[in-house]
Amino acid sequence: MALNGSIVRVAAVGDLHCGKDSLGAFQPLFARVAETADVLVLCGDLTDYGLPEEAKVLVRELTGTAKVPVVGVFGNHDYESGHADEVKKILCDGGVRVLDGDFVEIGGVGFAGVKGFAGGFGDRALQSWGEPVLKAFVREAVEESLKLEAALARIQAPRRVAVLHYSPIRATVDQEPPEVVPFLGSSRLEEPINRYGAVAALHGHAHHGVPEGRTSTGVPVYNVALPLLRAVNGGQPPFRLLEIPTLQEAAVPAASTT
Repeated sequence: MALNGSIVRVAAVGDLHCGKDSLGAFQPLFARVAETADVLVLCGDLTDYGLPEEAKVLVRELTGTAKVPVVGVFGNHDYESGHADEVKKILCDGGVRVLDGDFVEIGGVGFAGVKGFAGGFGDRALQSWGEPVLKAFVREAVEESLKLEAALARIQAPRRVAVLHYSPIRATVDQEPPEVVPFLGSSRLEEPINRYGAVAALHGHAHHGVPEGRTSTGVPVYNVALPLLRAVNGGQPPFRLLEIPTLQEAAVPAASTT
């Protein structure tokens, strides 16, 4: 049974970059999420420098206003200070389900999450050839893709959603400067999303990208980076709202930016 009949309403946003001085900054956003959604998904860069103090601020913001289940993944900023394990524990203790190659099922929807990684897209993606450091770089992208595949494969719920920080397609990062595009995602992440028939993929990281695109098989991909949503939402609360039908015969999810 879904949380709201046969529909699960998912609010998604990434790149909060919560800092030590962010107390009160996110309460209006999370309060609006609690009014309109059944689940909140956070797509990485939850903290600004990956500090435990920042994680504690975010937990206070969430526990004061967000009365719905919270699912998230880490972004690159959450690893910056070398305290990722401590940050994860603080968030988990505060009620956030932080995914890293695993999944959670809520109301008939399975959420599979990984950070993802860079490397570029399509024929111009970085290949595993040459210096060991380049091979290690590519191996990281491959391993993130394999983690996502394993998580999607284990979901038993009728609907699957991929939760990422890095983009799985180029379309949602195309408005970024071309020099940084290869560092904003990897098309290796697209393969498991297509293979396991996800109904949607959510990511952040590309602050100046494009709000939505599709994989090669038509899976909708949404860039929910907070700076981008603030720029395109016309004054409305900056999160993407998906309405996901959980019945097998139902159509793909409807989406809006509020």
